[in-house]
Amino acid sequence: MVTEQEVEAIGRTLVDAAQPLPARFRALFTLRSLGGRTAVDWISRAFGDGSALLKHELAYCLGQMQDEAAIPVLIRVLEDTSQEPMVRHEAGEALGAIGNPKVLDILKRYSEDPVVEVAETCQLAVRRLEWLQENKQEPGASPYLSVDPAPPAEETDVAKLRETLLDESRTLFDRYRAMFALRNLGGQAAVLALADGLRSGSALFRHEIGYVLGQMQDEACVPQLTAALRSRTESPMVRHECAEALGSIARPSCLETLRAFAHDEERVVRESCEVALDMYEYENGTQFQYADGLCKLQASA
Repeated sequence: MVTEQEVEAIGRTLVDAAQPLPARFRALFTLRSLGGRTAVDWISRAFGDGSALLKHELAYCLGQMQDEAAIPVLIRVLEDTSQEPMVRHEAGEALGAIGNPKVLDILKRYSEDPVVEVAETCQLAVRRLEWLQENKQEPGASPYLSVDPAPPAEETDVAKLRETLLDESRTLFDRYRAMFALRNLGGQAAVLALADGLRSGSALFRHEIGYVLGQMQDEACVPQLTAALRSRTESPMVRHECAEALGSIARPSCLETLRAFAHDEERVVRESCEVALDMYEYENGTQFQYADGLCKLQASA
């Protein structure tokens, strides 16, 4: 059993801006895996931080935890226009992930937000909640154990899914469904179809492609992820997700790029590379788990 004091000690690492960012990330993911009201409260406290990357991950973790205790703080973050767009977008996505239809009205209101990434995210979250209501069940468990912003399409033909994925006349929800179906199918043809999506659609769409490719951890898409990270004209929201994906794939072909962009002028890109290099080290090392806040705490006791 984990004690309340241990959860609080991990929480203090998360909110301590003097700690290295990778250590704070590991504390965050430890709290996510522990769950419970105290973990939600500590994660919620960190939204005053100066790092958009960290705040984005806070919202992501609260959504993945699917704890309704997080709804009030996520609504506050979504409504707070002083928060960075990538943070507000992730708060909207998290509200959709939690799955409670009582947030439909707020999500519909922000579906018309002037910030396109926020508006598109809230439109997707509304469609997800409506889909849940129509189908009266959660989608089948993701092979990656993630709560996704859209259920996978039922189609299993890679060529047809690729066509839907890249068809900008289709709704974003349909394109996301194709995206998650391709991810679940796996294999190099699906990876390369998804990688083509890095040249398509909105910044929100391309950022989700980067996230999915990171989940798949297939080296076949390293050239496309590298090109997106290197592109100075690409949205920082996309570049950051591609950096994290390269850290997850964690092959030697990723390392030079991550080291080079760990000094990028965009803070969110720079910090993503720093976190990705820590992930690279973990994937290529002997540590049992990435979310090691509890192990570190018990080792130092």
